[in-house]
Amino acid sequence: MSKSYEDTLRRIAEIGREQQRRAELPLYKYNRGEKVHLKQLAFHKSISKNRWVFGGNRSGKTECGAVECVYMARGAHPYRENRKDTFGWVVSLSSQVQRDVAQKKILRYLDKSWISDIIMLSGKKEYPENGVIDQIKVKNVFGGISVIGFKSCDQGREKFQGSSLDYVWFDEEPPRDIYEECRMRVLDRRGDIFATMTPLKGLTFAYTDIYLKADGNDIWCEFMEWADNPFLPESAVEDLTRSLSPEELESRRYGRFKNAEGLVYTEFTEGHVIDPFDVPRDWQDKLSIDPGLRNPLSCHWYAVDFDGNVYVVAEHYEAGRTVDHHAAKIKEISAALGWHTDSAGRIEALIYSAASQRTLASEKSVAELFYEQGILVNTRVNKDLFSGINRVKRAFSTKKLFIFRTCVNLIRELKSYWWGDGDVPLKKDDHALDELRYYISSRPAQPPPKVEPTEIQKDKDRLARKLKRARQANER
Repeated sequence: MSKSYEDTLRRIAEIGREQQRRAELPLYKYNRGEKVHLKQLAFHKSISKNRWVFGGNRSGKTECGAVECVYMARGAHPYRENRKDTFGWVVSLSSQVQRDVAQKKILRYLDKSWISDIIMLSGKKEYPENGVIDQIKVKNVFGGISVIGFKSCDQGREKFQGSSLDYVWFDEEPPRDIYEECRMRVLDRRGDIFATMTPLKGLTFAYTDIYLKADGNDIWCEFMEWADNPFLPESAVEDLTRSLSPEELESRRYGRFKNAEGLVYTEFTEGHVIDPFDVPRDWQDKLSIDPGLRNPLSCHWYAVDFDGNVYVVAEHYEAGRTVDHHAAKIKEISAALGWHTDSAGRIEALIYSAASQRTLASEKSVAELFYEQGILVNTRVNKDLFSGINRVKRAFSTKKLFIFRTCVNLIRELKSYWWGDGDVPLKKDDHALDELRYYISSRPAQPPPKVEPTEIQKDKDRLARKLKRARQANER
């Protein structure tokens, strides 16, 4: 056997041993195998430069943030274009939280052979898990050295100035000023910001500036709850559920924002928002309009598939314009969609019943003005608030209602519709929601799902029938 042949066999054996070693590393075992956390994968696959995961405790949110940092530091991201010699920050609320949470997760996924050096703020670098780390220098697969730096919010905004970064990971919600400073830090390198947080502070900027404005492109958001984590045992879910109040479950299980009034459409999730597709002509149904002059006029196009699933496919939402302007925009959007018309070329729509009323300032009603412009509006809509809300809530809970991502104003209103006093929603930013109710209420009511009787119920029914027959026999 020649020496070159022996060297080849030895090399093959070394490669095999290395492959086997790597297969056991946490990074390579992450989301591989029979159990896969689908929402973690959705986070890694998102192309947005600003990604936020709102999750409950133990939902898996911190795990994906730590892995994303290691992917970028190593230059081994499976779904993105990789960079050499990256520089990023891991931002925690305090140095103690950094040590106990984010730092611990990063070290778990960084194999020791990948670490070039560790710079400590306190403690010994031989035992970094026991101290507070300043920087970890990581061997990049392209041959360079990447740096993972650690920051804490209690240092103040001034400590976040100066650097140009490839990414920033916020482990929990930062103060607004630190978030804004970090946005400047990634600007030069067109870097990424991502955050994993449990919303415990109410309706902060993370709600108003991030969640309400998320559209999947500039800002991407996802909610994670215990049921999304396939690695969380059912017994742990039961124990955690028993230990928390209903109010705490909203944030600590589901990762939902909450305030004193409470969100109306808690059934609405990011899963109801879908990417647009070409809607078959047979699915096209009608439009629904909530008119406005100073307030926005809201109009959406609704389609229904053969299984009864409703799709909101397009949006016109504008304030301070005339009926002529709105009618022209509605016809323009309808033409672009190839929307069906009646035999006279008119577009069918629902509209708020008050649109049929004339005022002293106008000889014609809003409905008549739309009619003249070729929009055939029907003012006979169900205005009942409570039944309408319940119909919409049922459509979301049964996964029968989906909204195209381009309908940004409807999505925004769904996210910010709160109960007020007396079990009545706050009358604010609800124009799209009103006409959504009109449309859903116009649909045939879905019968409740048939419930299969239990064996005990079957026995009771048989006994009732037997007694009824015996009584009838006695009466004869």
